[in-house]
Amino acid sequence: MMRSAWARRGERGNGFVLRLMFWISLDLARAVGRVLLKPIALYFYLTDRPARRASRLFLERALGRPVGRGEVYRHFSTFSAVAFDRAIFLAQRADDYRIDIHGLEHVVARIEAGQGCILLGAHVGSFEVLRKLGRFAPVSVRPLMFRSEAGVLSRMLDDIDPGMRDAVIDIERPEAMLKVRDCLAEGDLVGILGDRIPSGHRFVTMPFLGGQAAFPTGPLLIASLLKAPVLLFSGLWIAEKHYEIRFEPFAESIELRRSRRTEDLAVWVERYAARLETTARAHPFNWFNFYDFWEHPQHAAMRS
Repeated sequence: MMRSAWARRGERGNGFVLRLMFWISLDLARAVGRVLLKPIALYFYLTDRPARRASRLFLERALGRPVGRGEVYRHFSTFSAVAFDRAIFLAQRADDYRIDIHGLEHVVARIEAGQGCILLGAHVGSFEVLRKLGRFAPVSVRPLMFRSEAGVLSRMLDDIDPGMRDAVIDIERPEAMLKVRDCLAEGDLVGILGDRIPSGHRFVTMPFLGGQAAFPTGPLLIASLLKAPVLLFSGLWIAEKHYEIRFEPFAESIELRRSRRTEDLAVWVERYAARLETTARAHPFNWFNFYDFWEHPQHAAMRS
């Protein structure tokens, strides 16, 4: 079975270091935990050469110029800050955070109409900030994801908030699509991240930041099969304790003609890739795919 680049790398992390940081952050003082962020980011920066290379490759494409070590370290540091805040959000201790929301009217319109929709995002910024927003919404936010690919960090976050863990719909379960269908019928929001290719799943290559990158077809195929409207979303880290959530319309309905199903699906994936490129250029340090995003999955599988 083909193994995608991100699945082969997994979520890297020293479990002891991460658990120590979260224990200090949640049980002692958040200020102490924040002090540890810089040395932890530096540790991963110094010890993960492939991630450093991937960061530099991405940043140079997104910024359109050469980047130095300081900007690569800043990329690692932003990821560390967001990982720290994921724990804070799940522990419900983010009352003093500033969260700016743009495009909320698009979500409100769906809720008022009693119509569920798919929130399509990427590994850019924080999904947990959206979960925080969902705590105050009259409907549920249900992430659809591959739980078998979860790494050290994800398992630790599950331990912090088992309730949020239970909200996840595991796409590998046989009843997953029925659950998604029922959630949408009840007017709930289903979150999907559409930028990584799970092992053995179909993909298409699209122009992205000056190269050809592979994107999964699954998320948009699900939207088409369930006839669900799609909104794009992102939860962007702006500064310490400051996030920005953005929603924007993407599709009222994704229609795939029987005779041109593959071509139509590729058109929708290309639209998604184009919008993701805009976000990546505007907020490059929020990009958290620390692997060669332009490496063709089949080529990666040959070397694994």
